[in-house]
Amino acid sequence: MTGSILAGWHWKKWALMASLLLAAPVLCVPAHATPVLVVDADSKQVLYQEDAGVPWYPASTTKLMTAFVVFEALRSGEVTLATPVTMTRNATKQAFLESGLTFGRTMTLEDALFAMIAASANDVAVAVAEALAPDEAGFVRKMNDAAVRLGLTGTHFANPNGLFNRENYTTARDLAILGMEVDRLFPQYRRFFLASAVTIDGKEIKSNNLLLTRFSGTIGMKTGFLCASGRNIVGLAARNGRRVMVVVLGATTERERNERSAQYLTQAFDGRLPATAERVDAVQNRTDVAPQDMRLRLCTGESVAYEASRNALYPMGLPGNESYLRDEIPGQVHAISTAPNENLSDVPLPARRPS
Repeated sequence: MTGSILAGWHWKKWALMASLLLAAPVLCVPAHATPVLVVDADSKQVLYQEDAGVPWYPASTTKLMTAFVVFEALRSGEVTLATPVTMTRNATKQAFLESGLTFGRTMTLEDALFAMIAASANDVAVAVAEALAPDEAGFVRKMNDAAVRLGLTGTHFANPNGLFNRENYTTARDLAILGMEVDRLFPQYRRFFLASAVTIDGKEIKSNNLLLTRFSGTIGMKTGFLCASGRNIVGLAARNGRRVMVVVLGATTERERNERSAQYLTQAFDGRLPATAERVDAVQNRTDVAPQDMRLRLCTGESVAYEASRNALYPMGLPGNESYLRDEIPGQVHAISTAPNENLSDVPLPARRPS
């Protein structure tokens, strides 16, 4: 083929694919497929999946495991919701901080859980880890031990907040199992996942989970974003006595992430995603491939063209297109107050020995 003929053939192929995707009741696997998993949370049967065993960078969905380890410590009596959590020097050095918290500010563990989950505060996640273990590394070992116990065979954690680290990876399968176990084992702590915003010493920080205020029945759970991961969500909703878990990884925009999640949930509750014979724990994790790095597509000059292609595949919520976020639900805001820790001395961390 000549170059012009070949280009025309590719254009016709793309146009046909786009028309089929828009017409299909369930989205097909697009080019640059990103993982999706929809599960009946009661039967554990898979309702729909795309690459659910492919490794991915979890970003702040990591904090689901941080919460799981905290909930286990609460259950065992190691800590209480009144246990103080103090911002250490290590905690205040984390990236992407919105909390406004400074060294020595202290809150209760209860408030810290709201800040970590609803506001996705990276600094607070590290402070929580250091409050429950001798150091951050010790807490991460607890996270990985829990991952083994839960059968998360495609997961490894390197930190408690999900900031980029090549050794911090998971799969849609593992996140679905983790989310369902958090909800099943600790229903008394669902309130932490229902907050749509927090105020920290008067400063409001909103959750990025739009399902909480736009999709009725939403129970939670956690969103996350890094340039390397795209926009991730682990969502759980209940309607008419049925509970459905959805995991979408690698979405390009918040609109895409929220609309696709709501679409899958709507299709599941409407019976358009019939249960398969496969249970979620039978999904095979792909240990033979490395996580995709989405930075070139999302955070460079390539992002405009890539976002346009994703908008064509997933136009829900764009002008002139149907939205699946149709409900208006009052948000739940949790107020957090902090105080200085008068007993904490500001001792600089020792410099790391050169390798």
